[in-house]
Amino acid sequence: MSIGMMADLPATHLSWTYMPTDHDALNVSRSSFLDAYRGLAVLFMMVFHFCWDLGNFGFITFSQSAFFWTEFRHLIVSLFLTAVGWSAYLSNRKTLHIILWRRDAKLLLAAMILSLSTYLALPQHWIYFGILHFIFIATFVVRPLSRNPILSALIGSAIIMVHHSTTWLNFPTLLPNIVHHLNLPHQTLDILFPIPWLGVVLIGPLFGHLNWHKIALPNNTSISILTFMGRFALPIYLAHQVILFALVGSLKIVLNA
Repeated sequence: MSIGMMADLPATHLSWTYMPTDHDALNVSRSSFLDAYRGLAVLFMMVFHFCWDLGNFGFITFSQSAFFWTEFRHLIVSLFLTAVGWSAYLSNRKTLHIILWRRDAKLLLAAMILSLSTYLALPQHWIYFGILHFIFIATFVVRPLSRNPILSALIGSAIIMVHHSTTWLNFPTLLPNIVHHLNLPHQTLDILFPIPWLGVVLIGPLFGHLNWHKIALPNNTSISILTFMGRFALPIYLAHQVILFALVGSLKIVLNA
């Protein structure tokens, strides 16, 4: 499923191989701190979806439009997207190009599988442009800019500030027109608007420039779990909600038996 679960469309704009040296190349871009950072986003996402499931089956009162859950979702998305820009900075080496293309292909395949599976299961709410689709596109934008992380961060900050302080980057009729002409659903399980979230991605390379990925982490079980979750974020993202939904649903059936 998605970070946003059910998203209404607003009326207004509200890894891989490189012959014998591939392992060494991967180690250049692999950071335990970045993995743990991404793993924290995965953990928060799982908490969000678990609470959504509990609310969906009547165990708790849950409203994703409530202030806390809205801001919590923004935090989750921000962690994921800054990690995208950060990773682009660390991977910006010629020796990694083949690896990056394979990574991009995996991401594209995952996004297509997500769209197809949600279309078959819930054709009135299928995901046609969720966070995976956005990350795939944003990766190609941030990768060249990550060579100049300060410029990238300035552009990203400008996008966010202009979006929140003016209407210059608001296009209230664009999305409704696209939805209408392409006959897309007006409610979708997940949707992520490129603006202002592209700005968040563009800030990510600055974290790499500041060498945050070199921060030493304590060697304990909690950090190991977070690192593991960050390293395998994509398969966990694809599988976790199906498992959580089934578990909570099964518990509901058992208690009502």
